[in-house]
Amino acid sequence: MGNSHRSQKVADRIKVVVAQLLETKIKDPRLGFVTVTDARVTGDLQNASIFYTVLGGDAERAATAAALESAKGVIRSAVGKDLGTRITPSLEFILDGLPESAQALDSLLERVHQLDAEVAKARENAKPVVEDAYKVPRVVENKFDN
Repeated sequence: MGNSHRSQKVADRIKVVVAQLLETKIKDPRLGFVTVTDARVTGDLQNASIFYTVLGGDAERAATAAALESAKGVIRSAVGKDLGTRITPSLEFILDGLPESAQALDSLLERVHQLDAEVAKARENAKPVVEDAYKVPRVVENKFDN
């Protein structure tokens, strides 16, 4: 994906236009509660990837993906009119895996907190293994030295 300033500005504008279209103009009943999270455009402005999340389960995600696929032409036309560029980028909708990753990370952090609590509880009644851990070790003299 392009890293130029122009492609970033175009990607930001596409993100806003698509989000507004989904909120106001697209009236597909299959379209769930969808949020546009990111848009990326190639350096030549030919292709745009639009990342989205959907509130709900797998059925809502599948229905929203189908609705976005069927409305792709209308959305691309509106994006082209709004951008005013010579070439309108082709659109690709990609389900964003960020919420699942965040949920997995939250569960791992919760497990770490549980283990820390168990260690702290075990440490409360713990006693040292030796009296003085910093005691100087005894030196055994070698009787074979002359």
